[in-house]
Amino acid sequence: MFDQLPEQWKEIIEALAAPIAWIPVMQQAILDFFLDSPSGWIAAGKFILMIFPALLIVSAVWCTQLSIYTLPFRSGRVKFITMILLAWWDAARAIWLYWVGLFRVVTVAIGWGFTLTRLALRLMTDAFKQILFLPFAMTGKMTKSYFQPGVPWIAFILLIAWCLLEALIFTYTLYPTVSEVLADLAGTDAPQFTGPVLFMFLFLLIMGSFACLQILFDTFKKKEYKFLIQMIVVELFVMFFEVMFLYRELVDAITPWIAQQTSEELRMGIASTLALAAFAWVGVRGMTWFLFGQFGTPPLLAFISRKPMAMPEGAEAGPLAAESPVWWRAPIEDFKREVGWLHDKSQEMLEYLSLPALHVLAAALNFAMILVASYPVFSIPFKNLKAIMEPQGILAQLQLQSKKVNP
Repeated sequence: MFDQLPEQWKEIIEALAAPIAWIPVMQQAILDFFLDSPSGWIAAGKFILMIFPALLIVSAVWCTQLSIYTLPFRSGRVKFITMILLAWWDAARAIWLYWVGLFRVVTVAIGWGFTLTRLALRLMTDAFKQILFLPFAMTGKMTKSYFQPGVPWIAFILLIAWCLLEALIFTYTLYPTVSEVLADLAGTDAPQFTGPVLFMFLFLLIMGSFACLQILFDTFKKKEYKFLIQMIVVELFVMFFEVMFLYRELVDAITPWIAQQTSEELRMGIASTLALAAFAWVGVRGMTWFLFGQFGTPPLLAFISRKPMAMPEGAEAGPLAAESPVWWRAPIEDFKREVGWLHDKSQEMLEYLSLPALHVLAAALNFAMILVASYPVFSIPFKNLKAIMEPQGILAQLQLQSKKVNP
């Protein structure tokens, strides 16, 4: 490097450059150490464990050796040398804190991995357990709630199902007659929607029949004889309508031999058909009423009128069972707490990842600041990121220290 210099200046320049002439050789040796690796894993380990300490040592050596040239021109040389020595002490502590910080990052990451795995396993276990025991829990809840006072849902569902079934049967038996009547009136074939409209009409009529029975029994229980006679008359008209137009057609379809009888053999054929239809109406209504009609009709009327069901006299509402917590709420709450814990610990994880490298960089910057301004800017070690993440605080510290140096 000094071969092209004149001989009279060569020895002087070599003597002056002696404090820093060996540093490039050291840098080349360090670079060869990082580049010469037998495998990628070893190279990665070298870079992770040694790159920041190596850069700190190189910068510290450069600043220390360059400071030698400034000693003749400095005031307070003893204090300056003391700060250089303390900076080397801080550099050693920074390297040690860097390695300890890396170890802490690894242990914390492993701990968080175990925590997340445990949380995932717990959620999966609880979900599998709830799915496995869901049929038994649902059966127990339904049985428990059913035997408590309340809405008789089974009777209500059976009543709706029976009305649908009866409407379907009467639609099937009445459809030919209704289609023929509509065809005679309109002069064309019956429309395609005749069947659905007839079904809905019959469904409403059958539900109205059960409603009339319910009102008749309520009037009898309350002993309102004035309205009882009116309801009996209404019920007779309902019975006549259903027997005449519904059950008679059903009886004709089920027992065709009645319609095939001649007037000479059986003069009361029509009367017998009507009587059989009346007995069928009474029998069907009686069986369905005493089985589920008397229990399912009040909820139906309450549902249509959007009014609460009236409790029987002397009956008291049973205590409401405490609503059992939903099975997934506890795992979700635990998950929320775990997520909150992760958010709270994310700042710590950021510090764990940042502080090791920042200690090394701060120690290197202290060497440069001692060389330029004769005082360090950072106090190592850092307790948290707040002391180094706010540039205004660093500038204020620099101004304060400059005022102390230049009173």
